[in-house]
Amino acid sequence: MSDLGKKTNLVLRELIETLEEYSKKYDARVWRAVAEELSKPSRKRRAVNVSRINRYTNPGDIVVVPGKVLGAGDINHPVTVAALSFSKTALEKIQRAGGRAISIFELLRENPAGINVKIIG
Repeated sequence: MSDLGKKTNLVLRELIETLEEYSKKYDARVWRAVAEELSKPSRKRRAVNVSRINRYTNPGDIVVVPGKVLGAGDINHPVTVAALSFSKTALEKIQRAGGRAISIFELLRENPAGINVKIIG
């Protein structure tokens, strides 16, 4: 278990606990890795541009960003991106490419076993 005693954001604490629970319940190591990334201090949290998502994905991929997605660059194929937060331009670019920008909670509901989920960061 991660040290949640220092996290003051209650939504983030709940997300980390839920990720750890799903990791054990469905034997999905991807959720444990995301929980560990989100447990780090906020200054070490990842920020990923849509250009990086475009570079490392194929059409139809499912991606988790344990941090924020930023709008620098372009994306030219549809992907499902789950992240802690999105910039306004990143949301627009992902949707314009035919993709989906969702919360990590939503991805957990849709894919509890974490099958074919990539972590980018």
